[in-house]
Amino acid sequence: MTVNRIVRIVAGFFIMLSLILAHVMGQVDLGKLSWLWFTLFVGANLFQSGFTRFCPMDTILEKLGVPTQDPNCTTGRCG
Repeated sequence: MTVNRIVRIVAGFFIMLSLILAHVMGQVDLGKLSWLWFTLFVGANLFQSGFTRFCPMDTILEKLGVPTQDPNCTTGRCG
């Protein structure tokens, strides 16, 4: 497992956990339709993409022609 995949898993987990904790504490009502459902969707996608390597945003960006790696990077560890 790579650092990138672990970061996606942890980030997605914490997004979903924060929404669940806010709901349990009565600060957020997830029973109502709101933009917080979009936040939950993003967190769930981050979480699952860490395990499955499928990310809808990756697919969209590839179809738009965005390169997957910096062409100037020769080590594979470039930001």
